[in-house]
Amino acid sequence: MSQPEAFGRYRVIRRLGSGSFATVWLAQDDLLNYPVAIKVLAENWAHQMDIQHRFLEEARILRQTDSTWLVAVHDVDVLPDGRPYMVMTYADQGSVTDLIRRGQLPLDEALRLLTEIGQGITVLHNHGTIHRDIKPSNVLLQSSPVGQRVLVADLGFAKAIDEASGFTAAAGTPGYMSPEQSIPGGDLDVRSDVYSLGAVAYELITGRPPSRPPVKVPPGRIRPGLPRALDELILSALSVDRESRPADAKTFTDRVRAIRTEPDLPKADPWWQRYQMPWRRTVTLVASLLLVAAGVTASGGAPGMALTTVRDASQNILVNVP
Repeated sequence: MSQPEAFGRYRVIRRLGSGSFATVWLAQDDLLNYPVAIKVLAENWAHQMDIQHRFLEEARILRQTDSTWLVAVHDVDVLPDGRPYMVMTYADQGSVTDLIRRGQLPLDEALRLLTEIGQGITVLHNHGTIHRDIKPSNVLLQSSPVGQRVLVADLGFAKAIDEASGFTAAAGTPGYMSPEQSIPGGDLDVRSDVYSLGAVAYELITGRPPSRPPVKVPPGRIRPGLPRALDELILSALSVDRESRPADAKTFTDRVRAIRTEPDLPKADPWWQRYQMPWRRTVTLVASLLLVAAGVTASGGAPGMALTTVRDASQNILVNVP
């Protein structure tokens, strides 16, 4: 949709993003002089009553839980064409996806974020709700007087726990949703969210999402030096057998918090680990060039010997060798 001028008293500044079901706009509440995010149901779903119901149910859950760790809904209204919109907290620091793209996080920072995400999901579980779509892009970051604050968002797939049996359609994001979520009519419980928390943990710590289940490569193999307890926790959360996962988000989060407070937790990766791959590539390249140079020197006294041009894999370096 084209950029509107305003939604009620909220003056639109720019679009923040769009998804399958909604578009989110940055707007200014001129009355209170405060930025807000406005989520508007997409035009193609305007007359789908079930989608409208899901949209409004998301707003109700967020309003009722009213948690520090969840995006807050300040208001709900309807456009002249019948589409609902909700006025929410504006997360000025983007999402966890943006953070991961900037580079590997210090371990303590990754565990802090994971603890706060887990606290948000724990609030939902205590409210009797399964999120069903936990992933880095659905975890927003906001500036606060005490530092960066985590806000779990996008409850478009959220469902009441007591209605979790026999869902008629699969829902979630591949790579982050539990194996049982991909089975229509499957019996879900809070351990589906625990699987997603494990997938987010894996990516926060290694910088890459886990493989398709069953996940067999522990994070410590990608990022050496991790506590063994952390490897075991994440792999248990990513277990195909949900009976092997932590019982709920609180159990998972408590274990993350305990690992983070261990006195021997690595505070920062050694320089040789941070630059391990570039260093190996450099050493390999230098060694290859030295060998080639030695061969060329040895052949310098053999006039008439044919030379062959050899290039490196990047095609940027070439050397004539006998």
